[in-house]
Amino acid sequence: MSNGIYFPPSLQRFEPKRMVFSTWVDHLPFAYDLVAAIHPKLIVELGVYNGLSFFTFCQSMIEHNIDGVAYGVDCWEGDEHTDAYDDSIYNDVAEHAREHYRGNTYLLRMFFNEALQHFNAESLDLLHIDGLHTYDAVKEDFTNWYPKVKPGGIVLFHDVMAKIKDFGAWKYFEELEQQHEDVFKFNHGFGLGVIRKAGGEPSDEPLLKMMFSKDETTKQQLRQFYVHAGLFLESRRQATFWRQARKGGRKGGQGKEKPPESSEAPPAE
Repeated sequence: MSNGIYFPPSLQRFEPKRMVFSTWVDHLPFAYDLVAAIHPKLIVELGVYNGLSFFTFCQSMIEHNIDGVAYGVDCWEGDEHTDAYDDSIYNDVAEHAREHYRGNTYLLRMFFNEALQHFNAESLDLLHIDGLHTYDAVKEDFTNWYPKVKPGGIVLFHDVMAKIKDFGAWKYFEELEQQHEDVFKFNHGFGLGVIRKAGGEPSDEPLLKMMFSKDETTKQQLRQFYVHAGLFLESRRQATFWRQARKGGRKGGQGKEKPPESSEAPPAE
């Protein structure tokens, strides 16, 4: 990096406690490092589904001794992009939350707009928008929830590079890029957008300084770094799988036993 060596926590000790099928897999190291950098007291994720991003936030809070709370909001019924699904997804997420994050993680099974009443204005340190991805839906979620984010707080948008079907997160985020000063976007995977709300105390955290730097070279180096960080995490995960397989302890993506006849590593996403 142009600002010196950047050696974040995700490269030092991050071993995901949960690994399930999700296009969020490309951004897990960044999610882990972001929480370590901002030390959030209050996190809200809109659109939890199988919990890959949500539990990465939670894991980072625990492993960095952050005294905070994370709320996951979802109906766990599916939508036009995920299709409908049964209660097994919610039950699995709830079980993982109870097992690993009891006391600092709460699941709100309701519509996003119904959950608004439970949070005060300017109270959220981190908001992750990952619900229905049409242009109108993303715009509505941001418009309704942005007042809940405190000055200096962070808002994440998933799938800002996914120009498929009727996805519109990419289009709305491009509009926001013209309206906000502190904006950053990861282009790899399905894309991840980052906005820092104006105000609050300036941060000396290297990650935030690089993300919102005015130097495009620095920002590009950060993007490249997290592309490689994601690949490194996946390589390490595959190596762990094969070590377990050789010992006869095959594990599936959620820690479930693999059938004895299967010897294929689980997909990354």
